[in-house]
Amino acid sequence: MRIGKPLSFLVLGVVLSGPALAEAPKTQNGHFIDANGAALYTFDKDMGGKSACTDTCAKNWPAALAGQEDVASGDWTFAQSHDGKRQWAYKGKPLYRFAKDAKPGDTLGDGVGGVWHLAKP
Repeated sequence: MRIGKPLSFLVLGVVLSGPALAEAPKTQNGHFIDANGAALYTFDKDMGGKSACTDTCAKNWPAALAGQEDVASGDWTFAQSHDGKRQWAYKGKPLYRFAKDAKPGDTLGDGVGGVWHLAKP
């Protein structure tokens, strides 16, 4: 089956845009999760609301990206990720996922290296 040009561009755009949260993260079991139930984390080395997680760090700890339609409100703001994208932040702290969290509810990243922590209200 051949995909028409408009559809192929749409599919390509979705694949290249990367995961974005549909809305501000939610709270579950005392910590924040994204719309898919993935735990969100903060990084102690981030300063001034800017992500310090680059290169290998960013591969292991992908930014919790916000979509262009998302609106910050109250304690929820946006930080700039290492590659210039909009990243969710809570009280100025950029938020991340952990690549080794395989399923919703996993929190394997909490305490890693003494600098990664579950993001909590």
